[in-house]
Amino acid sequence: MCAAGLKEVVCARGNPNVSATHNVTLEITKETALSRKGDCVIAVSADKAIDDLSPGFKRCLQKDDTKLEILIEVDGVSETVNAFGDSRLILAHPTDMVIRRSAYISGRTLAIGADKAACDLSRMLVRKLKDAEQPVRITLTIKTH
Repeated sequence: MCAAGLKEVVCARGNPNVSATHNVTLEITKETALSRKGDCVIAVSADKAIDDLSPGFKRCLQKDDTKLEILIEVDGVSETVNAFGDSRLILAHPTDMVIRRSAYISGRTLAIGADKAACDLSRMLVRKLKDAEQPVRITLTIKTH
């Protein structure tokens, strides 16, 4: 049974190479390095990847039409992305979480049908995400099923 309000909190860091220009996805990674080619990555050095999410949270995401709210907070600036779970989600990756506008599914996919990709994030938030000293808090909340 999935209850609205089920949460997972991911703590990560900014990185000077965050560009947030990808128009289909956004990604959070445990990796510490980020090349300029990683235009979907918004935070690095995350303390959780998909593999680290609780089994109950994953079960909720693997139900069609589960709504997921992704709240990104850094240095007093926040933004929300809304996306959906899906019964086809694999939810098995040791380093990454990818939120997609599309319905594409891979082991790295956390959610699909997102209302924003990296390029849609406010540029004020992106400026904060470029600071490697800034802690980034990402709160994943199951809204409904």
